Amino acid sequence: AGSLMTTKLSQPQSTLAKSLTSTSTNAPYFKALESTEIPSYVTNCPSNGLCSRLPPDCVTCNTNYSCIYGKTATFDCKVKPHVHCVDENNHEQENFTINMTCQFCWQLATSDYVCTNSTNCMTVSCPRQRYNATCTVRDHIHCLGNRVFPKMLYCNWTGGYKWSTALALSITLGGFGADRFYLGQWREGLGKLFSFGGLGIWTLIDVLLIGVGYVGPADGSLYI
Repeated sequence: AGSLMTTKLSQPQSTLAKSLTSTSTNAPYFKALESTEIPSYVTNCPSNGLCSRLPPDCVTCNTNYSCIYGKTATFDCKVKPHVHCVDENNHEQENFTINMTCQFCWQLATSDYVCTNSTNCMTVSCPRQRYNATCTVRDHIHCLGNRVFPKMLYCNWTGGYKWSTALALSITLGGFGADRFYLGQWREGLGKLFSFGGLGIWTLIDVLLIGVGYVGPADGSLYI
């Protein structure tokens, strides 16, 4: 019985010893795999292009927050691992300088970043509604601070309705409510249809309201 117990206990211990041995011998192999993995940012970095033209995700720069706002500032940068670039003489380099305007990312012009859009707010409300957008700086723009930032923007989405089409329908078929039907306002369209355009008065009013843009799509979007 004693020998049987010894045999049963020794088996798990030997198995554990083997697992520890195999783990320790394989550890360098796993580390080698991890070290040879190419970072995800490399796919966004042009190979053998100008270092000064690289996107910000491909370089590491010494940010100088004491620069004068609105003035051109020079920053020392270094390419990240696995990124290859050259200077103006086609010589490969790792350290270089870039010139950029001293300003935070959220202070950039609207053409320098892209923001999310919202279709849940009314564009024709008074006062105009705003929504919380998440904005991302374009790849070729350099700036200080976070490249992804929140911003309050006016509702400016469109449902595909054309102002010219709505006005043409209001002038030609407004007495039958075609303009209101086109804009998705079914109740007003039925009211105009069965009242013959309010005996012409409602038709004239709608021509003026659509002409000045006061009456818009029912979904609250902007005209194209």
